[in-house]
Amino acid sequence: MTVRHDGITVEWLGYATLRFAGEDTVVYTDPGRYGVLTGEWEPDTDGVGHPPARDYRPEDADVVCLTHVHHYDPDGVERVANEDTTIVAFEAIEEGVEDRELPPLSSLPYEVVTVGDTESVTVDDVPIWTVPAYNEENGPHTRPDGTPFHPEGFGCGFVVDVEGKRVLYPGDTDALGPHQNVEVSVFCPPIGPRFTMDRHEAAALAAAMEPELVVPVHYNTFSTLETDSREFAADVAGAGVPVALDER
Repeated sequence: MTVRHDGITVEWLGYATLRFAGEDTVVYTDPGRYGVLTGEWEPDTDGVGHPPARDYRPEDADVVCLTHVHHYDPDGVERVANEDTTIVAFEAIEEGVEDRELPPLSSLPYEVVTVGDTESVTVDDVPIWTVPAYNEENGPHTRPDGTPFHPEGFGCGFVVDVEGKRVLYPGDTDALGPHQNVEVSVFCPPIGPRFTMDRHEAAALAAAMEPELVVPVHYNTFSTLETDSREFAADVAGAGVPVALDER
């Protein structure tokens, strides 16, 4: 199902991959990983709410946004990008590619723009802002010793203006205080419970932000991310905020 909202479309393609599109603009976040774009992904349990895997290669992106090195998948980028695509990547990704045996961003055959976590850029006439994304030390989304899975400075989230509609994908992060002040039309929170805000925290953040629409992502791709998306939708709708589940 493709979600339509006021002249743009929002499509969750699995895991952290989102496609935002207007009449003349196509933007992706974090394309690929775990076989969601190659047709190889399989659910851990039957009937789980998640887009099905597909062999997906549209090569239609104007812009690809990469939040952090965990979500950097060169094959996924190649499947959505073309020779005119610009990659907007968080600056710390380059520091982590060697440990994960990934090619450096500089080796990609596209223009690459690196950003910090509180910046604004305009790429191919698309205004983009970044927001902080991290797990708080000794918070609910940390390792047993209290260290964050995503420490401050490891990644970012993106606000993308798609032909006049601002869409927020906050990346792998806790629900942070500054997020409440971000004015957006569409909010796409991660709701898997282990490495990011869980569905309760995301629902509370959505209620505080009051966007025009909420489309949750980053859940049920594998067992550690299992959550009840319909309960999330009920909580968000109960707060008076429209919500859509892009599941099949």
